[in-house]
Amino acid sequence: MLDRVRTVGQTLKRELKFYQLVRKDPRTPKPAKWLLGLAVGYILLPFDLIPDFIPVIGHFDDVIIVPALVIVAFKLVPAEVIADCRNRAGTESKK
Repeated sequence: MLDRVRTVGQTLKRELKFYQLVRKDPRTPKPAKWLLGLAVGYILLPFDLIPDFIPVIGHFDDVIIVPALVIVAFKLVPAEVIADCRNRAGTESKK
């Protein structure tokens, strides 16, 4: 169980590093940077478009809006930038 938690933590750390590298890369288009920033900002906001106390629908907006912003952002980023940042995030997380 502890190994599983550790693995999930390492994966999360690597993915966050990857998003950070994509966002800082000068080859990433500005609209993609804005969308990634919106996704992170939406997660960190203390309020939602649909309040979480509304059953089912309240959490559903988090599950739909954030991944949709990330997916659209990555469709705007060139494939070589994604591959390069993914490689760098994997390498840097091993240090």
